[in-house]
Amino acid sequence: MKKLMASLVAVLLLDFGGQAVREVTGFESFSAMDSVAFAAEERKRRKARRVPNISEMTYRKFAQVQELMDLKEYDAALEVLVDMEQRSRRYNGNELGQVYSMFAVIMWSKENNAGTIHYYEKVLEQGDDITEGLEHGTMYSLAQLYFVEGEHQQSLDMMEIWLQKKEEFGDDPGPNPRYFMGQVYYAMKDYPGATEQIELAISMAEARDMLPIKENWWQLLRFLYFEQDKWDRVLDVLHVLVRDYPKRDYWVQLAGIYGQEGFEREQVLAMEVAHAGGFLDRERDVLNYGGLLMQEEVPFRAAKWIQEGFDDELVESTAKNLQSLGQAYQLAQDVDDAIPVLEDAGKLSDDGEIFSRLSQLYLEKDQYKKCTDAADSALEKGVDREYNAEIVLGMCLFNRDRLTQARSTFVTARRHARADKNESVERICNQWITYIDRDRIRRDQLAKAEAEFAG
Repeated sequence: MKKLMASLVAVLLLDFGGQAVREVTGFESFSAMDSVAFAAEERKRRKARRVPNISEMTYRKFAQVQELMDLKEYDAALEVLVDMEQRSRRYNGNELGQVYSMFAVIMWSKENNAGTIHYYEKVLEQGDDITEGLEHGTMYSLAQLYFVEGEHQQSLDMMEIWLQKKEEFGDDPGPNPRYFMGQVYYAMKDYPGATEQIELAISMAEARDMLPIKENWWQLLRFLYFEQDKWDRVLDVLHVLVRDYPKRDYWVQLAGIYGQEGFEREQVLAMEVAHAGGFLDRERDVLNYGGLLMQEEVPFRAAKWIQEGFDDELVESTAKNLQSLGQAYQLAQDVDDAIPVLEDAGKLSDDGEIFSRLSQLYLEKDQYKKCTDAADSALEKGVDREYNAEIVLGMCLFNRDRLTQARSTFVTARRHARADKNESVERICNQWITYIDRDRIRRDQLAKAEAEFAG
């Protein structure tokens, strides 16, 4: 921020008459505005401040100093100015104001901020003996120098005086000074004060049809709202940014704030637009968008989108990323594509959840041996709510005709479900245990009947 403000000050310091301030900072008048036109007309009627004349001899001295400054011979220019300062009684206030202003420019060129401030303050000490243009330009430059030097309150105080002077003179300063004051408040961490100034700057710019509003103005206002938890205002600013300055970060943040505030549908739509605009060009964008599509119950699109990320080498083949793709295929009921993806994920990770998903897929494909192996691996590596994996294991064991192991597994699952107070899973386990017990009785009866028939 210091470099930014220093560059602005560097140009402003070249102004002895005040006009450059308006040219550099954009504080122009807009004739289309009735109030501004009126102020301009008032300025024409108002007589400029009467100041002492500059003598011909002093003009020559100034010309000599300016020539040396143009040649960047600052030390030689300083010698002339020092001599003039030592003979200050010869000069009137207007002449001394110009002398000190030239001193300030040279101090700035020598990167001596303290010296620059000192001499600009001496310019203002000349009071009504200097022109309004020199006075106003010096005040604005001092405000910025105070800011650069961390004297924030002095900077604000000077800006308040400057604004009052501009109003009295009939000048329209425009919105830029308000933005500058917002930066000062921001540096002071006075976010409400900064917000007020930035909002005022934007309002003034809009009234003057200075569109689009500068991007960095909206960025600062977005940050200020963010720091004050004004999420509805953050959304308002992001709507402007994606419209006037469409970029990946703005779209992704817009979607994120929508999700944070519970606007899930708008979150998906924001990501849809970002996707259509080609802004989702990072791995986490692909995965986040895929996750949102699964959340919105369109897993087929999620799987297609994430798969494209892998194919384009935008998404790395890590266990976690492969698990996301496998989950999308599984939710889309595309078992054939889900299995190899999750098998690859299992080779890269000891995450039991991957093997738990695989066991479910193997069960759907009637691959019961693989199902029991995957379920055993899941339980060995650890999973949340282990009774879910135990139920799948029990079903696969049952289909492999291992009734004793299956029953024991369902009993264990029932115990875990009861401890977790999951009554629905506990009922499922009871149903399976009852079914296995009845099936055993049925089988025993059938075997006995066959034996009697054979005898």
